[in-house]
Amino acid sequence: TKGTSMKRTTTAIALAGVALLALTACGSGGSDPLSSSSASTGSVGSASAGGGAVVVGSADFSESVLLAEIYAGALKAKGVDASTKTNIGSREIYLKALEDGSVQVVPEYTGALALFYDKSFDKTDPNEVYDALKAALPKNLTVLAKSAAEDNDSIVVTKETAAMLGGVTTLSGLKDKAGTLTLGAPPELQTRPQGIPGLEKTYGVVFKDYVPLKGQALVQALKNGQVQAANIFSTDPAIAVNGFVTIEDDKKLFGSQNVVPLVAADRAGEVTAALDAVSAKLTTQELTNLLKATDVDKQDPKAVAAEWLKAQGLD
Repeated sequence: TKGTSMKRTTTAIALAGVALLALTACGSGGSDPLSSSSASTGSVGSASAGGGAVVVGSADFSESVLLAEIYAGALKAKGVDASTKTNIGSREIYLKALEDGSVQVVPEYTGALALFYDKSFDKTDPNEVYDALKAALPKNLTVLAKSAAEDNDSIVVTKETAAMLGGVTTLSGLKDKAGTLTLGAPPELQTRPQGIPGLEKTYGVVFKDYVPLKGQALVQALKNGQVQAANIFSTDPAIAVNGFVTIEDDKKLFGSQNVVPLVAADRAGEVTAALDAVSAKLTTQELTNLLKATDVDKQDPKAVAAEWLKAQGLD
């Protein structure tokens, strides 16, 4: 999910066979994921509004990279010396980067992050989830205003498979049919409470088989029938582009996953105004449209972020 991510979107082709309790698998080829920054770098020695440069990190999937570029662009527009360090890796890795000061801001998802810190977390109302998250965070971290944009896990099938399922539209209704389907999903879904274990516990859904896939490889596997169901983030433009059918999460296993900036508490004062302004403008549809530009149209995330910020009057 985004617990996941969860949040969480189409990335470069990847296939992994290990199960990780992480937002995504670390994709840095064994090298130090914090050893190099992205092209959006700033002068570390120059001062920002409150005391030094601000580095915006991201997980290793395209939506997180895009959001990091949006956050950094908005901060620069407010005079903050901001840069990005993208594709850091899983939640476990970028949270360590926040703790050691390598990065000061990371885009996150409310429900997935709350569950990370509180394994018994079970709230689904967006505002209750947000309040619970704030209470669960360690003292050195805080979240700013949440956006209306939500990126959640979803289980999708092709139109052909939907027809074969004979009118099944909910995960509750999938219980008696799942045994005929192979599920494709990112590796971390195998062990997450909101992943395969949660599907069985909440819905009694047990798939015939599971194939660890992510990004475009997962989309392609669903299209060509290698898997009959796939865990794809709800903002992924591949759903609309390919006419995939989403099976409703009717018992809210995947919770609420609003996009929210996670910030080092001691730097919150200098970034709040810029990032709250971003969150006020960001909607699920806006995010989906932006991801179409990066993932389908193959535009540069930095350029897409800059264009969106300008359109919103935030540049």
